[in-house]
Amino acid sequence: MRRLLLLPLLAALLFGAVSIAGAQPGGDTLVTVGSPTAPFSQNKQNEPAIAVDANHPNVLAAGSNDNIDMEACNAGDPTTCPFTAGIGVSGIYFSFDNGHTWTQPTYTGLTARDCLGPAACTPHPGPIGTLPWYFENGIVSDGDPALAFGPVLKNGTFSWSNGSRLYYANLTANLNAARNDAFNGYEAVAVSRTDDPRAAATGDKSAWMTPVIVTKQSGTTFSDKEQIWADNASSSPFFGTVYVCNASFRGNAGFKNANEPAPLTVSVSHDGGTTWQTKQLTPAATTPNNGSSSGFGLSGCTVRTDSHGVAYIFAERFASNKAPSAHVMFKSADGGSSWTKPIVTQTVVDPCFFVDPVLGRCVEDGIAGARNDLAASPSVDIANGAPTGTDATNLIVDAWADGRDGLNHEHVFFSSSANGGGAWSGPTAIETAGDRGYYAAPAISPNGSDVYVVYNAYTTPFRDNTTDPRSLVGVVKHATATSTSVGAFSEVHRSAPGDPRGSSQNNLVGEFLGDYVYAVATRGYGAAVWNDTRNAADCPAIDAWRMSLRTGTSVPRPAPNTDCPATWGNSDIWGWTSG
Repeated sequence: MRRLLLLPLLAALLFGAVSIAGAQPGGDTLVTVGSPTAPFSQNKQNEPAIAVDANHPNVLAAGSNDNIDMEACNAGDPTTCPFTAGIGVSGIYFSFDNGHTWTQPTYTGLTARDCLGPAACTPHPGPIGTLPWYFENGIVSDGDPALAFGPVLKNGTFSWSNGSRLYYANLTANLNAARNDAFNGYEAVAVSRTDDPRAAATGDKSAWMTPVIVTKQSGTTFSDKEQIWADNASSSPFFGTVYVCNASFRGNAGFKNANEPAPLTVSVSHDGGTTWQTKQLTPAATTPNNGSSSGFGLSGCTVRTDSHGVAYIFAERFASNKAPSAHVMFKSADGGSSWTKPIVTQTVVDPCFFVDPVLGRCVEDGIAGARNDLAASPSVDIANGAPTGTDATNLIVDAWADGRDGLNHEHVFFSSSANGGGAWSGPTAIETAGDRGYYAAPAISPNGSDVYVVYNAYTTPFRDNTTDPRSLVGVVKHATATSTSVGAFSEVHRSAPGDPRGSSQNNLVGEFLGDYVYAVATRGYGAAVWNDTRNAADCPAIDAWRMSLRTGTSVPRPAPNTDCPATWGNSDIWGWTSG
């Protein structure tokens, strides 16, 4: 296990130990430093997010879906790798040196990390590497991380002089399977908060406040794909306001065209995340392309604010029958009290060319591959001049993966707007030749001088089998910008390649890498995080079984921890910084 104790032995025995790792010779660094290399699924991390404290730009926080506290596959039935009931998966990591080194704290909560077999697993209180205070409040942290820093509220006033608050939004389920103990519905969005990241990084559980349920829930609601932002420019009249956007899937029943009602919603807090008001931005339509603002459905949202306090929400409006989709924008000039109707900003083409018959999801690298349902969704940042707003250009940047040129020619597209989303450049393909864009995210420095784009990409063509090797890389690009435009991009980092066949869903039937990559930028540096499989070994037994599910041949279901190399499933989050 990649684990170095930063605290003395006594602190380790009290579950306060953290893991730490430094930058590697290749110019990048492991972020998920608490992750073991084995067994599966404890070695599985994916879907990263990162945030920077605008008032203390050396401070970074990151999150991911992290299975560190799950049972091993050989606990009980050695051929199954369940998501252990009640075990959280919202990993948290801190860096205090611009992203050169990272720590993962250890707290206490409901754990199964010592369920290593052969007996069936019984979760129990113990050490966890994920967000604290969920088990104690009857809920489970379910991943899909989104992070943001904002100012602290004291005596009714937000001010950076009061300190900085880290907000961590994630999905959450009821600990009890009845689905109505802590909130109604299947999944809600919860927000965890800390005003002391340094204490939180040492394993001080008391540095975190009790998680707050954000979304408005009914008995059939499945909230999903949330993003969070805190208005962090003190020039804004709504400085300190926090926004969460998400898709609100409703019904959990059969609907025409497999399109259940899923309006886009926004929740707003004016008191530092203690209370929230939720608004529905689009109708709960179930008919695709019916002329409503929903179309086939909106998801993959992102939210930002400019130096004047105007809030922007972007999402992808999906189209049916392979028609081009669109990025749409909603704006609020009154702190989230009211929002515009959706405004189309980009025409995009989802890189969905093959729906895997077993997964029922779009995949890009090949049969039994990793899903890419949200690859064309917008990822947006704004040069809002934080923390003061005085040097803002308010240039908006957007990046996404696009499939308009067909299978094996997927792009990473970039576009920008200098007038509040009224007009946009490009879009321009910025990927390096040979890269098939998978997921992408931009970041622009607060003063608008530097733009970074991070993306995952495949460097091998679509595979119609599970035997040929596949290659996944993480890439970071940089460009300089003016107040009105962005220059040409150059590659500043390329990760070591990895074979994504070594990643997995917990049910083993396909790969899994999640839906996001992420970047941040300050006036002095940029930092990025991505999904990485360089240390994930391929498993021929899994490959053969996955293929048999699609061909109908008879191949026994493998037991991963005996039939595969020890590091199979070892997907990680890696990061890069120019700091």
